[in-house]
Amino acid sequence: MGIPVKLEVFEGPLDLLLHLIDKNKIDIYDIPIVEITNQYMEYIRNMKQEDLNIMSEFLVMAATLLDIKCKMLLPKEVNEDGEEEDPRQELVEQLLQYKMYKYMAYELKDRQSDAELIMFKKATVPEEVLEYTEPVDLDLLLDGLTLSRLNQIFRDVMKRQDNKIDPVRSKFGKIEKEEVPLPTKMTYVEDYAKSHKHFSFRQLLEEQKSKMHVVVTFLAILELMKTGVICVLQEETCGEIMIDSLL
Repeated sequence: MGIPVKLEVFEGPLDLLLHLIDKNKIDIYDIPIVEITNQYMEYIRNMKQEDLNIMSEFLVMAATLLDIKCKMLLPKEVNEDGEEEDPRQELVEQLLQYKMYKYMAYELKDRQSDAELIMFKKATVPEEVLEYTEPVDLDLLLDGLTLSRLNQIFRDVMKRQDNKIDPVRSKFGKIEKEEVPLPTKMTYVEDYAKSHKHFSFRQLLEEQKSKMHVVVTFLAILELMKTGVICVLQEETCGEIMIDSLL
């Protein structure tokens, strides 16, 4: 028959187990699972908790305790190293971890309570003190400084600046992206075709300023061929490609 216990509300099943262990002065590494299970089940029966989520947590732990209780009655299992396994080991590890976090929470709560008792006073330094600047003694500051020393300092600074410059990369030019919009190039080719009427493909490309302009000009010719603005002819294989305006 389990020992009747009248307990306060606990935060969870592990909290209840820790209370029972402390109340009975039990070694957490050697829990008498039968006695603890009986007390735990007695508490479950006396619970007046309508929250099913909380009740389910306590019932899951009750099932775990009953399972451990059954395993304790059976012959002990042996692991791969030939050592006997204790069914209570996993539960003990959970209790130790929960106990550590619980005590840490108490410590943080105590620190918060202590911090609430500390009062701070804003700085009340007079404006005259804040605006005060200690005078500079130029004679003391420039003591021992000569033109030769100044020249040496200047040379050292310039030398350090020169050492920061990469002798190879510093000679590289700046690469800028050349924007050549296709619609703009199509307008250019269309105007060129209107003014020249009959011209060679090579002639048109040779007038472009860069490779990017050549590529976009070629694309513009293809687009204008599809829309029927120009016509491309080649009288013989490998011969000159000629372009005629259809406008």
